[in-house]
Formats: sequence, structure tokens, C-alpha cells
Amino acid sequence: MQSTETEFKKTTLENGIRVVTERIPYVRSVSIGTWLTVGSSYETDQTNGLSHFIEHMMFKGTRTRKAFEIAQSLESVGGHLNAFTGKEITCYYAHLLDEHLAIAIKILADILSNSIFDKQEMEKEKQVIIEELNALEETPEELIHDLFMSDLFPNHPLGYSIIGKRQNILNFKRQDIFQFLADHYSTERMVIAAAGNVDHRELVQLVETQFRRFHHSNTLKQIEPCDLRHGRNVIENGAIQAHICLGTQSYSYRNPKKFALLALNTLLGAGMSSRLFQNVREKYGLAYSVYSFIDFMYDTGLFGVYIGTDRQKIEDSIGLIQDELEGLTQEPVSDEELQRTKSQLKGSLMLGLESTASRMNRLARMEIYLNDYFTLDDTLEEIDNVTPNDVLEVANELFREDRIYTTVLKPGAVVKS
Repeated sequence: MQSTETEFKKTTLENGIRVVTERIPYVRSVSIGTWLTVGSSYETDQTNGLSHFIEHMMFKGTRTRKAFEIAQSLESVGGHLNAFTGKEITCYYAHLLDEHLAIAIKILADILSNSIFDKQEMEKEKQVIIEELNALEETPEELIHDLFMSDLFPNHPLGYSIIGKRQNILNFKRQDIFQFLADHYSTERMVIAAAGNVDHRELVQLVETQFRRFHHSNTLKQIEPCDLRHGRNVIENGAIQAHICLGTQSYSYRNPKKFALLALNTLLGAGMSSRLFQNVREKYGLAYSVYSFIDFMYDTGLFGVYIGTDRQKIEDSIGLIQDELEGLTQEPVSDEELQRTKSQLKGSLMLGLESTASRMNRLARMEIYLNDYFTLDDTLEEIDNVTPNDVLEVANELFREDRIYTTVLKPGAVVKS
């Protein structure tokens, strides 16, 4: 019979890099990522977009490898290499067969410590990112989320766009990159996480050998909290449909109330059986797409609802959503509905963790945000412990009128930024 047990281990190297692994002995692959606690929330108004730009440039050549050689390095053995930038995190990751782990470590260390940031490559990549920004601006169902964040966190780093400002992108210089790397790409910000058929001791030895050139820095800064906001911002663009986000700041990754919020989010707006879907779409036919969403960050979090609808139905849609939010503050959900919600939430979580990439992602975030490890069973138990009164308490705390902000992107004149 195949074992389903996993094994967690952690080592902190002398230079401060943390290595965490979850060994899954019954698979043949490994997902590995180099995670850094840096992203758009660590930027200024003048450097907004630099984290994302650097992430792109890391694949454009090192002292020993050209861009094509970097791309070919893992693809030639059936693996892949990629990266992403977030508000608080940047990650460079690989997925490949366990026997090729050393190749992944070597490539990750090379791009992170030896990238040359060639001026010609920088100018080309600026145009690539401008096209990425153009694509975002022409995709209103994605753009509305950026606009909502800037409304919820005005004049605050968490409100900055991850892609950045057009003028900033065009003006970035090599010295901007080197200064940002010196300030933020340091060992105390770095976690190397791996999940799959990985030997922890072997990985530690590889990291010790390949990641010697990274420095320690004491530049970690605290991001000041942002005041709660309520109100509405209406923006006109050339879209056919209206796009709406409404919501509020919520809980951090470390807040124990996040489990009740996970349950609330699931019953309210996750899937076809959710209250929002059944009422707004099925009963009234006001939208094709309607859902709620959450995000947990270091010191705060996000709860929101998205809907895309006809411009004539904006007020009706907002009214129905507000009714659903208010309903959750009036009386506890039934034991039966909460039990169904928990089953849905737990099933979704377990199915999502069937891939080594998802396991690696969860492992890294626990280390970054909690400096601790919790088994899947620990998480499932926390979900099981959520009560109807817990959900009611969260709803009453978050869904107050004085903390709900609404961002509306509606058809109208096209305004060029």
C-alpha cells in the first residue's frame, strides 16, 4: 500500500537563509522556490514597478549564461522555470524531476546572484512590460481589482500596482536595480522551499554551496497601517460592461479569525452553490460572473466581492450584494449550511494540495508569515472548529457600513493615463 505521509524539516543557514522542505516520498518530482519578502509594497511612488521589472530581468542573462541558456536549462530535462511578483513576496521557482534538483538550485542561484542587467535587454524588456500594462488596462475584469486596491489603500504601498507606473518603467536605470537589490535581496528575507521527493540534507548542502554570494542586511522595514475607508469611486472607461469591486480590509495571515473568514467567503461567493451566485445570477440574472475573494497579508488582509454587469444594473447589483452581506450580520448561518460549507472548503483545500507546486507554495508562506509549520490536519481541524457564531462575529466586524468601499468601472469616455 502506498504511504501518504509527508515529512517537514527546516534549517537556518549561517548566512540567515531558511531552507524548508516537505518530503513526499511517493512522487518523482520536486517543486522548489526561492522566496523573498519583497514586492510592490516595499516600493516608493518613484520606484513602483521595480520589483516586477527586476523579476523579468533576472531571466535575461548572467555572467555565465545567456537568456536562451537559462530558458533551456530546465526545459531540456522536462522541467520549467518561472517567477512571480506580489504585493509582499517575489518568488523564483522550478518544477522538475527529483533527479535534476541540483540543476534547479544552480540556475536559481545563478540568476539571483549573477544577472548582468544588460542595458539593451533592459530597454527591450521595458517594452514587454508596457505591453503587459496595456493588456491589463484593456482587461477590465482584472483592472478593477488593481483600482479597488488603490482605493482601499490610497497613498499607501499596498495600493501600488504590481506592474507599476508607465513612466517609472520607462525611466528605470541599472543603478536603480542594483540599489534595490542591495536593499532587499538579502539573506534574512530569503526562504528556499521545496516539496516533493526531496532529501532535506542534500538540498541544504546544495544551497550552502550555491548561495554563498548573498549578503545580510538590516533593511527590513515595517509597513505602516492604512486607515479604514468607506465610500465609492466611479471610473469611466471604454468597456462594454460595468465591473464592480466592493469590500474592506480584513485579517492578516496570522489572525486566527481567518478560518471563520475562509468559511464565510466560501458560503458567500465561492462556486455555483454560493449565496451570491444563486441570488444575483440564478434568481435575478444580473451577472454572468459574481464571486467573493480574500487575501491574507503580513499585517492586514482583504475581503471583496466582484461582479460584472450591465451599466443599467449597477445599483441593483450593488444593492443585492449589500443585502447578502447584511444578511450575514443579522443571524448565524444554520449548522447544516455551515457543515456543507466546511466540506466544500476542506475538499477544495485538499484537492489544491495534490500538486507539489501547491505544497511548496503553502510551505513557503507558512514560513514567511508564521515562522512555523502546520500540517494539513492542523488546518482541517481549525476549519472544523469554526462555529456559526464565529462567522456571525466576523461578518459584523467586517461588513459595517463605515468600512465598505466600492469601486465601479463603467462604460463611458476612454480616459488615457
